[in-house]
Amino acid sequence: MLKRLIPLFVLLFLFACEKQDRYAYEYLYNHLPFEMPKVHPPVFPSRKVSITQYGGVGDGIQLNTQAFADAMVDLSGKGGGTLLVPSGIWHTGPIVFRSNINLHLEKGALILFTTDKDAYPVIETSYEGITAYRCQSPLSGRNLENIAITGEGSINGSGEAWRPLKRDKVTERHWRQVTGSGGILKTPDVWWPFENAGYIRPVMVSLIECKNVLLQGVLFENSANWDIHPLMCENLIVDGIFARNPAYAQNGDGIDIESCKNVIVVNSIFDVGDDAICLKSGKDAEGRRRARPTENVIVDNCKVFKGHGGFVVGSEMSGGVRNVSVTNCQFLGTDVGLRFKSMRGRGGVVENIYADRINMFDIITDSFLFDLYYGGKSASESLEDGDITPEEETIPAVTDETPLFRNIYVTNLVSRNARRALFFNGLPEMNISNIHLENAYITAEYGAELSESQDIILHNLTVIPEKGPALLLNNVKNTHVTHFHSSAQAAVVQVTGTRNENIELPEEMK
Repeated sequence: MLKRLIPLFVLLFLFACEKQDRYAYEYLYNHLPFEMPKVHPPVFPSRKVSITQYGGVGDGIQLNTQAFADAMVDLSGKGGGTLLVPSGIWHTGPIVFRSNINLHLEKGALILFTTDKDAYPVIETSYEGITAYRCQSPLSGRNLENIAITGEGSINGSGEAWRPLKRDKVTERHWRQVTGSGGILKTPDVWWPFENAGYIRPVMVSLIECKNVLLQGVLFENSANWDIHPLMCENLIVDGIFARNPAYAQNGDGIDIESCKNVIVVNSIFDVGDDAICLKSGKDAEGRRRARPTENVIVDNCKVFKGHGGFVVGSEMSGGVRNVSVTNCQFLGTDVGLRFKSMRGRGGVVENIYADRINMFDIITDSFLFDLYYGGKSASESLEDGDITPEEETIPAVTDETPLFRNIYVTNLVSRNARRALFFNGLPEMNISNIHLENAYITAEYGAELSESQDIILHNLTVIPEKGPALLLNNVKNTHVTHFHSSAQAAVVQVTGTRNENIELPEEMK
C-alpha cells in the first residue's frame, strides 16, 4: 500500500511546484500583436523587519521620517528584504527608496505625508517632459533595482495643502470653506494655498531610472500633483492598485508612464482629477533629444471613473510611444474614453496601439479622440470655453517638430451615452493615418467626426446620434466604410472640405 502511495505523493509535489512556478501574467501574452519580453515581479530576500524596530510610531502624530530613513539604509545594507508597515497612521516626511526593498503596508496601515513644506527641499527633477526644479517627492527612488510597494494599506500625499483650486470645479460651499482657510486668490476664481504652490508641488511617487518595479494592492491617493510617475523605468508591474484623487484636483493624474519600457498595468482602479492611465515620453526638443520612447506596454482589466481621459497618450510624447495593448477596460463617467493628444512643436511618433474590448458609459465629451490641437485644457473645459479648430491660412511644412500618429487598431468598443461618438482632429500637413475601428456600437448626442485623417477603416460600426448626421467627414483621404449602421434622424453622412480623396461608402450611405 505504501509503495503505491509514494508515486502519488511525488506527482502531487511536482504539480504543486509547477503551479507555484507558473508565470502569473502568461495570459496577457496570448495573441499579443507585438513582441515583448515577459515582465517578472522582483524577488526579495526572506528578511523582514518592521518600521517599529527603528522607532516608528503609528499614532498619526509622531513624525517617522528618520525611522523610515534608518530602516531603508539598514535593510538595504543587509542585502534587502521587506519593510513592514503595520496597522496605524504613519505620519512622515519624504521617504527615499533603496534597492532590493519591498515596502509592504499591512491591513489598516496608512502612510500620511506631512503638510510641512520645509520637509520637501527643492531639487532638480523632471515634470511634464522637461527638466524642472520642484519640491522633493513624498516617495522617491532613482537608479534603483528590485523595488516594490505592496500590501493592503494606503498612501496619502496630503495634496490639499499644495494644490491650487478652481472655483468652477467645486460647490460654492466648498469654495468658501477653502478660501476662508487662508491662502491666496491669484484671480477671483483661482485659489492657491501659498505663493508659489503651483510651480513647486511634487508628484507623489517619483521613480526615475529604476528597473524591476512592482506596485501592488495599495491605495495611492490625494497627491499634490500626479499620483504615480515612473520615468525612464524598465520592467514595471502595476497590479491591483487604486489611484484616487478628488475630481477637482489640479493635475491630479493617476499614473503617468514616461519613457518606460516593458510595462504591465492590470486589475487597477482609477478615480482622479486628470488623466487616469497616461503614456508620455518627454516634451518638445528635450524629449526628442532624450529619444526614449514608452514601448511594450500591456494594460488589462482596469476601471476608470472620474478623469480627463481613461487611457491617454500625450500630450508630451516627443520621444515616441509604440507597441501598446489595452484590453478589457471600462471607462465610467470620464471626460474622454480613448484620448490621443498632441500639438505642433512636439514631434515624436505614436504607433502600433491596439485596443480591444473597451466599454464606456456616460462619457462627457468624446468616446475616442485624436486632438492634434491640444491646448492644455481638459476636453470638457475646451467644450465649455467654446474652443474650435483654427482655420488654416497656410499649411506649415513637416519638420521634426510635427507629431505623427499612425497604425492604431481599436476593436469591440461599446460606448453608451457620450456627447460625441468619435472625433479625429488631425493636422493638414500630417494627417493621423492608418486608424482601424472595427465592431463598435456607440450612442451619443452627436455622431462621429473625422477631420484631416487618412487611411481610415471603419468596419461594422453602429453610431446612433440624437442630433445631426451619424458620420461627418472633413478633408479625409483613403477612407473606407463598410457595414455602417445608424438610426440618425438627419442624413447618415455629411462630407465637407476641399481636400477629400478616395472616400468609399457602402451603397446605403450614398
